[in-house]
Amino acid sequence: MPGLYLAGLLVSIAGVAVLDARHRLFFWHAPLRAAVVMAIGLVFFMVWDVAGVHLGIFFIGTTPVLTGVLLAPEVPLEEFFFLVLLCWTTMDLFGAVRPVVDRLATRRAGPGDPDERRGAAGREAVGPEDTGRGATTGRRRTGDPA
Repeated sequence: MPGLYLAGLLVSIAGVAVLDARHRLFFWHAPLRAAVVMAIGLVFFMVWDVAGVHLGIFFIGTTPVLTGVLLAPEVPLEEFFFLVLLCWTTMDLFGAVRPVVDRLATRRAGPGDPDERRGAAGREAVGPEDTGRGATTGRRRTGDPA
């Protein structure tokens, strides 16, 4: 059944897009930056594929689920959509894991010098002591009695 693999890829891409939109992980977090990262990833992997075909590493096998449309010799149309899925899933995973790593790095540093409380990405960590609610660090804030 020609096109079955492409249909599966499109359904998967739609699922990744829904997760991205719901949790604002990649395209819905910073659209311009995401488009640039996606374009760089797609160009890199398409060049990789063409080089692999040229070296005889990659080739199309016989399968009834491909559309038969080729973007280049031995590079089917489905490869482009697979690479979109690969790049988007990877960046969504990065977007989901990064805040967790930042929080863990902030907790590990503990209260102290603000430079030590920076997350893995170098951003100022925001915790209860920074918002004026919850736990305090023992430091006085402006206007607090001595």
